[in-house]
Amino acid sequence: MIDSSAFQGKKAKYFTLGCKLNFSETSTFGKMLSELGVQTAKKGEQADICLINTCSVTEVADHKCRQAIHRLVRENPGAFVVVTGCYAQLEPARVSRIEGVDLVLGSNEKANLIQFLSEGFVSRDKIATYETSPNGTATYKTEKTKDIKTFAPSCSRGNRTRYFLKVQDGCDYFCTYCTIPYARGFSRNPAIASLVKQAEEAAREGGKEIVLTGVNIGDFGKTTGEKFIDLVKALDRVEGIRRYRISSLEPDLLSDELIDYCARSRAFMPHYHIPLQSGSDTVLKLMHRHYDRQLFADKILRIKEVMPDAFIGVDVMVGCRGETPECFEETFDFLQSLDVTQLHVFPYSERPGTSALSIPYVVSDKDKRERSHRLLTLSDEKTHAFYERHIGQETEVLFEKATRGRAMHGFTKNYVRVELSPAEAREEYDNQLMTVRLGDFNHDRTALKAEIIDN
Repeated sequence: MIDSSAFQGKKAKYFTLGCKLNFSETSTFGKMLSELGVQTAKKGEQADICLINTCSVTEVADHKCRQAIHRLVRENPGAFVVVTGCYAQLEPARVSRIEGVDLVLGSNEKANLIQFLSEGFVSRDKIATYETSPNGTATYKTEKTKDIKTFAPSCSRGNRTRYFLKVQDGCDYFCTYCTIPYARGFSRNPAIASLVKQAEEAAREGGKEIVLTGVNIGDFGKTTGEKFIDLVKALDRVEGIRRYRISSLEPDLLSDELIDYCARSRAFMPHYHIPLQSGSDTVLKLMHRHYDRQLFADKILRIKEVMPDAFIGVDVMVGCRGETPECFEETFDFLQSLDVTQLHVFPYSERPGTSALSIPYVVSDKDKRERSHRLLTLSDEKTHAFYERHIGQETEVLFEKATRGRAMHGFTKNYVRVELSPAEAREEYDNQLMTVRLGDFNHDRTALKAEIIDN
């Protein structure tokens, strides 16, 4: 039983690192605490509770997690500090040893975060990782991947306009460079009916756009025997939700049936995010990816055939073990040839326990930086060219809340970022779909200027 009286009037700070799935989960934790009477601390205020949701995709991410924990402990003396997420799952003992940390929760325990937090916050006893011995000393338990079975539902927006609906968790792929299956477990999902109910609740709250999040979304159905395409069709029927975006889909799980359905659907936007990781078949095999570059190219072509203006973002990793200069040039030339919009470039980071460590060819940090720079430059060229094609068009934009006196931003259906000048921005535009005429680039070329057209 949770003692809500202990939380009345308390203030909390939240810090999230990593993917959209983490942000979705943190937002849900914040909503649950708010229902117990906890307020979000304002800038400059000290918090009674600090929650850090961590990422462990790279060593840099691990370092940022530790920095964030130290900073929040330092800035909020006496606060009850909770650490969860992938880094907490993979390195629970190390996180527990950080001075000021009170509670470390892995992937199974995260589903019951509020219960653990209530017990620890009320007693103020030190709880390390997932269990405490009878004499009060911390004990550590390392979970195996197969033991992570819980699914923590999440559909929330935090301080954003868009809702993030968690439809799946975990991954069965075991790519050689990746620790996610160890951090989040095998693929699992809730039933379609429960996800539809969460979308309907978001609509009742005034939500107009939902982003579907997960670790390997296309693998949806492992738990329930359902299919991702059936989830998409069911969500498309939810009244009130005007837009859906799919955060990421593995190319081998992106079926032509799904592409064709989204092209004619009521609410699924012409916007895709597809991990490539490498444009070299040699490297893809070393990574144990489930496709080759020809399959990837075919998927891009198929999308563009039925949705010529679709925004396509692509994940690409540089400098992984085995990526010789020749392999990188194959990747660069391949990406240059594709009709994609934006590249999300990640330098490879060595992760303990991964099979990639057995691959002999190692890329220097200098080469990683140079390769990243080349791909980011290519990304800018592609994004700017995509934006330029839309200048002068009339389109619908969902605007997001802006600080008073500052420009307001929003996105078109195909994810072109739009900017409304402070003189034209209005509070009542927040979370509203408005028709605009797209103008030239803004000052830093991150958005197109917009002019509201009277409806």
